[in-house]
Amino acid sequence: MEVEELYKSLRPSLISLAYRMMGSMMDAEDIVQETFLSIEKVPSEMVRNPKSYLFRSVSNRCIDRLRAQSKHREAYVGPWLPEPIMSEGNGPIDPLEGYIRKETISMAYLLLIQQLSWTERVVFLLREVLQYEYEEIAEIVDKSPTNCRQIFRRAKRSLGEIPQVNVGMERETTHVIEQFAQALLSGDMKILLETLTSDTILYMDGGGKVKAPLRPLYGHDRIARFFIGIFPEFPADFTFQLCEMNAQPGLVFYAGEQLFATISFDIQNNRIVNMYAVLNPDKLKSVLRSGVPLISSLYEIIPHNQKL
Repeated sequence: MEVEELYKSLRPSLISLAYRMMGSMMDAEDIVQETFLSIEKVPSEMVRNPKSYLFRSVSNRCIDRLRAQSKHREAYVGPWLPEPIMSEGNGPIDPLEGYIRKETISMAYLLLIQQLSWTERVVFLLREVLQYEYEEIAEIVDKSPTNCRQIFRRAKRSLGEIPQVNVGMERETTHVIEQFAQALLSGDMKILLETLTSDTILYMDGGGKVKAPLRPLYGHDRIARFFIGIFPEFPADFTFQLCEMNAQPGLVFYAGEQLFATISFDIQNNRIVNMYAVLNPDKLKSVLRSGVPLISSLYEIIPHNQKL
């Protein structure tokens, strides 16, 4: 198979794997691009199975980059969150859409698999997300099928129960976000509290580049008071917009035309149970490149002095 054909057929699943491994779409795209450039330099007779070669190369490059980033990750200021990615409710942005709309792209899932070792992560994602057979995985990671099966089981035990989160932009889900936004705009503490639960957690990733809490905030009262307290500090020309982010409802925030934050939400029983706010400008680049698509004409950019 020609490299161009391999690129068209395998790039989406390779990026899907790399993004889940890295938590960064920019890293994922770089790694996959490097891999395809490298295979062009390898004599075809040396690549017995191009598919396995590409997945092995991407997996190894991910591990190499994670190893190189490990010291930086350990010294990261405040909570570390994956880089948010956007998806569009009215049709695909690109061939990745078939992969990114699953619950395995949610922030909760991406954070959970960070607990796994790098090898466990590769095996787990190939099996759980891409549905590969153990024989295929064995060839990719250069281990026996039996060993891969054991690694997968160990990873499953380590992760425990996978959190069940709502995906997509169902009306009952977006309604909660609208209530949250309305309460934030009006400063209505009562309504804000009603959108949260006593166990809600707010994670904010400023990366040491933007002021943000250095630890997650727990509980509806503390989170509501935090938002009510910081709202007056928002830029006078700030606006926000409802979008689908990591296959879940989210908000993107602008100061004029400058994107400065995103928040994605885990919703259960019509309440917000987790909030993931990304303020680190380095992690907002893929959102900017996506053009931040609207879900539909129903959701307009909302000035802060205008009610929903």
